[in-house]
Amino acid sequence: MYKDLYQKWIDSGVLTDSEVKELDSIKEDEKEIEYRFGKDVEFGTAGMRGLIGLGTNMLNVYTVRRATQALSDYIKSLGGKAKKRGVVISYDTRRMSYEFAYAAAVVLASNGIKAYLFDDVRPVPMLSFAVRYLNTVAGIMITASHNPKEYNGYKVYGEDGAQMSPEATSVIVKNIEEIGDCMSDKILYDEKCDKSILKVGKKVDKKYYKTILKLALSPKEVKSVGKTIKLVYTPVHGSGYIPVTTVLHKMGIKPELVPEQVNKDTEFSTVKVPNPEYKETLTLGIKLADFKKADVVFGTDPDCDRLGVAVRNADGEFEILSGNQTGILLLDYVLRRLKETGKLSDKGFVVKSFVTTGMAKLIADDYGMELFETPVGFKFIGEKIKNLDDTGKRTFVFGFEESCGYLRGTHARDKDAVVASMLFAEMVCYYNVNNIGVYQRLNELYAKYGYVFDTNESIVFSGLNAMKDMIAVVDKIKTQKIEKLGNVKVLATRDYSAGIKTLADGSTEELGVPKNNAVYFELEGGGFACVRPSGTEPKLKIYYSVKGENKEKALEVYEAIKSDLGKIINGEEKPAAKKAPAIKTAPKKAEPAEKKPAKSTAKPAAKKETPAKKAAKKPAKKADK
Repeated sequence: MYKDLYQKWIDSGVLTDSEVKELDSIKEDEKEIEYRFGKDVEFGTAGMRGLIGLGTNMLNVYTVRRATQALSDYIKSLGGKAKKRGVVISYDTRRMSYEFAYAAAVVLASNGIKAYLFDDVRPVPMLSFAVRYLNTVAGIMITASHNPKEYNGYKVYGEDGAQMSPEATSVIVKNIEEIGDCMSDKILYDEKCDKSILKVGKKVDKKYYKTILKLALSPKEVKSVGKTIKLVYTPVHGSGYIPVTTVLHKMGIKPELVPEQVNKDTEFSTVKVPNPEYKETLTLGIKLADFKKADVVFGTDPDCDRLGVAVRNADGEFEILSGNQTGILLLDYVLRRLKETGKLSDKGFVVKSFVTTGMAKLIADDYGMELFETPVGFKFIGEKIKNLDDTGKRTFVFGFEESCGYLRGTHARDKDAVVASMLFAEMVCYYNVNNIGVYQRLNELYAKYGYVFDTNESIVFSGLNAMKDMIAVVDKIKTQKIEKLGNVKVLATRDYSAGIKTLADGSTEELGVPKNNAVYFELEGGGFACVRPSGTEPKLKIYYSVKGENKEKALEVYEAIKSDLGKIINGEEKPAAKKAPAIKTAPKKAEPAEKKPAKSTAKPAAKKETPAKKAAKKPAKKADK
């Protein structure tokens, strides 16, 4: 079947000479042909993501056209007003991003749907903002976030500016199935229609900047030290360069820029992976910060929806903050400043994903803020804003995910690293005026609320059946009754796919959240462990949040929990509970910020890797879920 499809593409007469040459180069490589044509690239809860190349299981103009035709069919089913409202499209600095964005725009225009296309690269938050500002019925973002250079992706947004809902996504998936092959004549593509594509330019940019600058919390402190503080910023060759520096300059903050990483480089030639969560990715920034004697380095990923931060620790060395640590610092800062300025609403609320640090609730409770948990995926945070803030029932204050995604304000409904950069920079100014360092403040939080160790790990599966194999592992875990992990009691087990929480005594409760595939263990002492398959990649994600008397005790508890959970994942018989120190209350003194532990020892069954997969030296990292 896949061989026939491979040949059909070659014989289609649609491919360019270079594309025919690309496919001809693999004619003797059956495994490569099977990988490229043995299945379709999956359109999941966050759209499509995959290796760039020809084939039904790859990202190319033909798979993009088919997905856009499916979106067009969905929009046309909504009526003429939806077609007139149209779709806005943005793209980042990756390989083929503009080509994919243009292909999508032409398909929309060919279907009689108004198509807006940005005149240059723009980040995710500006796309989300544009959907709302232009009142379009949908949006498309071409990006693979912070994955390696070999990848690209296609994300679809709903009219509220959040990633498209599961219900709408299921309709698009059905439409893709009905279209069939990527060479189907059901796909409308007439380049003459490109004359009707509307360019999006500076007007939307200016409105976006004006909107987010109103979210500033410490203008006096920024005015006092903004011109003298030393912080380093890198866009890591991505779309954040112009918007982040523009906003900082408008605030009166002049960051030091990493000169080697401000250019739009499709190869991301200065880093192994353009993921600012990794210290290696911020190496040039840290080097510059040491030279300039700066105390903070922050970077954004190619689509500028995630913020990575490094700060000097007590020894004067730069240490990468985890997404959870940056999140609790920003949450505490936002709530603190709102309270100090008398603007903390008693109707305010905070949102986090259920795999994000348990410390968020401790901070929210301390400030009298109600905290809501959502499934993984920022669209669910956007949905909570829509249901509570848009209706006037409550006021959205802050939302974040452990994967370095943060949002303040309702201007966008996805992660916004431009706003996060602005908040972090002014937070540095605020603490500078108050003679406190960011790292010092983090340890003050640990001293106040107790040390919470948070980490997550991934197990990568490979092969055509990787996603099915991974899901089977999670499904098997759900069938087991697990009373302890390490020496910590499991108080309840949440099966998010069934929407049921089972307590230790066997009684059950409805979770009351959108169903998704994850199993979550509530642990005695307020911690948790969670296993879930990524929605866009063949990666099994494992999350831990463990509270301890201090860092050392928390790590001991974590290692015991991790060992037992690893055996369960591998299908081994769970050993008798090991002795581990009991989880106690807050420590008497501040503990140093956490460091990443060793990678998980859990391993999936060995699988052969296709040549196409080997093209990506690094596996896809933390995709939008």
